[in-house]
Amino acid sequence: MNFDTYDFNGKKALVRVDFNVPLNDQLEITDDTRMQAAVPTMKKILADGGRLILMSHLGRPKNNEPEFSLRHLVNHLEHLLSTPVKFADNCVGDDALDLTSGMQNGEVVLLENLRYHKEETAGDEFFAGQLAEHADVYVNDAFGTAHRAHASTAIIARFFPHDKLFGKIMEGEITAIDKVLHDSEKPVTAIIGGAKVSSKISIIENLLGRMDHILIGGGMAFTFIKAQGGNVGSSLTEDDKMELALDILKAAKEKGTQIHLPTDAIAADAFNNEANRQTCAIGEIPDGWMGLDIGPDSVEQYKQVIENSKTILWNGPMGVFEMENFAQGTVAVAKKLAEVTQTGTFTLIGGGDSVAAINQFNLADQVSYVSTGGGAMLEYLEGKVLPGIAAVRE
Repeated sequence: MNFDTYDFNGKKALVRVDFNVPLNDQLEITDDTRMQAAVPTMKKILADGGRLILMSHLGRPKNNEPEFSLRHLVNHLEHLLSTPVKFADNCVGDDALDLTSGMQNGEVVLLENLRYHKEETAGDEFFAGQLAEHADVYVNDAFGTAHRAHASTAIIARFFPHDKLFGKIMEGEITAIDKVLHDSEKPVTAIIGGAKVSSKISIIENLLGRMDHILIGGGMAFTFIKAQGGNVGSSLTEDDKMELALDILKAAKEKGTQIHLPTDAIAADAFNNEANRQTCAIGEIPDGWMGLDIGPDSVEQYKQVIENSKTILWNGPMGVFEMENFAQGTVAVAKKLAEVTQTGTFTLIGGGDSVAAINQFNLADQVSYVSTGGGAMLEYLEGKVLPGIAAVRE
């Protein structure tokens, strides 16, 4: 069922959004990216003459602490939608149902934090049924929680056998990742960075054979280098993953994926921005020094591969980009991705650090797609079935 062609006129649409936004001590929103992302979905339902009922979690409340109330989001939501928003003090129960059953076309109700009920994360079917009573149609637009089998993301869809849809965020995320994994124009390249091999093993294994090239950066590169006999000084390594690193390199050869490792690194004598720095061959880092970024030769090599690719996934930074003196590799990759996007290459940015980097360098609007998914995107890239997606597709 297609969201754009579905007619919401006169229907109560229960939309699972991801409004898990950061709040400061004054309970003011400090980053509304997730709320902004949901605006097209919300506005389409209202424009059709639908009745918009929104549900979300916020934080991880233990005892229904007031600082986790979605009430704090009402004013900003009214601003984003340019329309009044009614607030329900609970997400289930008679009072909440009275509020939603009395709605007129074009009205908006925001339900209280789903996680004030432990049944939400437990995936409780009775609780999901209570939520379902609010509406005629269910829309899941919370990709960030799609990997969780929670009541509001996976179980609730059973109560809407014929009227369940993905919202525009979900559709966009699924289309973008599927394009890289299953429908990519070749050559297709994955740029995988970050601190540890262990956190990216499943992704790399799932990409072998699908990707023409995998560029490795960040701290995880040093485990591969050390496994091959290189000297990495006091760089971050996972010694218990060295054999696995060699297995990955062997499997890549067998499956026709070329893995590129850095050839040089920017090394420092301490983990801080003001440390002494030197550029050295990746397998010749002196004792007491640690690699904190890929070096200039690696940057040029990686830029060359990026330039010759037609589809690119970027997940994980090339170095400690939060420190200006070790951000060069990550900046170079981000800029090159923005550049090739303008000439028709499809570029998907995903994973918290890559998204943070592309935003920090003000390049988010110059790449094809920036995933809001985090953990959900990583699990999808690993080839796992996400409960929130499966429930709507069933």
